[in-house]
Amino acid sequence: MKIKAIIIFYLAISLSFMSFGQNIQMPKEMIMTYSQQWKGERFPDGRPKVSDDLVKRLANISIEEAWGVMRGEGYESQFEGNWQIINPNKPLAGRVVTAQYMPMRPDVNTPIMEKGKSENRKGSSNSWPIDLLQENDVYVADGYGKIIDGTLIGDNLGNSIYAKSKTGVVFDAGIRDLEGLEAIDGFVGFVRGVDPSFIKNEMLTGINYPIRIGRATVMPGDLILGKREGVIFIPAHLAEKVISTAEFIGMTDAFGHLRLKQGKYTPGQIDQKWTDDIKADFVKWADENPDKRPMSKAELAKILKDKNW
Repeated sequence: MKIKAIIIFYLAISLSFMSFGQNIQMPKEMIMTYSQQWKGERFPDGRPKVSDDLVKRLANISIEEAWGVMRGEGYESQFEGNWQIINPNKPLAGRVVTAQYMPMRPDVNTPIMEKGKSENRKGSSNSWPIDLLQENDVYVADGYGKIIDGTLIGDNLGNSIYAKSKTGVVFDAGIRDLEGLEAIDGFVGFVRGVDPSFIKNEMLTGINYPIRIGRATVMPGDLILGKREGVIFIPAHLAEKVISTAEFIGMTDAFGHLRLKQGKYTPGQIDQKWTDDIKADFVKWADENPDKRPMSKAELAKILKDKNW
């Protein structure tokens, strides 16, 4: 099976290069090869389809907790900070749809536009990724940091994005019409800057290919969590582990803070390896306070079984 997957992968790459400009979207086989550690449901285009429940739970964990779990798994290049944030009081959580932009080169752009026309894609190419969005998707674009004449959307496209996805965007690029975008209730954006100019001398070179956002490598189907600190991209196959582990840390913190305030335990007892009595107290507290337990009982039981207290 591994040999077959490798053959399909390299065949897809060869076909892509042989017909440059003919594959606006990364072939499904390539997406599946890159994300072969994901064993769950997929979208028709091959993107991993992490469940809506996990996306909802993702919004409530912290960047630091997610980063800690992924670093332990060897993923050290998934965070990027230093953004201008549109509506920063709301977290951004969803599944990634990627787009890559480059400076305009007519001989490259012409076949891309011709292929888009043959595929009945409408409007300018910066709107094509929007047509693919589904609820809980996030439009993530590598615009190579261009702000002036690099404004990938204004409020018209912003409204279309939110109508389809109910989320927002992450652009290593600029935007325009800031007031209009801020007025979209629920829309969240992480961008490099704002400028009144229109997009110019720029071309779309690929949809749902691997891209770079600052120091992070991003794949279609990743989960993205954006908060005031910045954005973090979580591989689909790690989504459940990252989220449930982060939730567990939050639960133990809440329990520990409560018991410290009550004077039941000392800081030394809470900060060190827990005794069997404290563990039993925590399990009882979690069972009696389901509103403090974002995961299922089965998920918590699995973590408790696997955890080295």
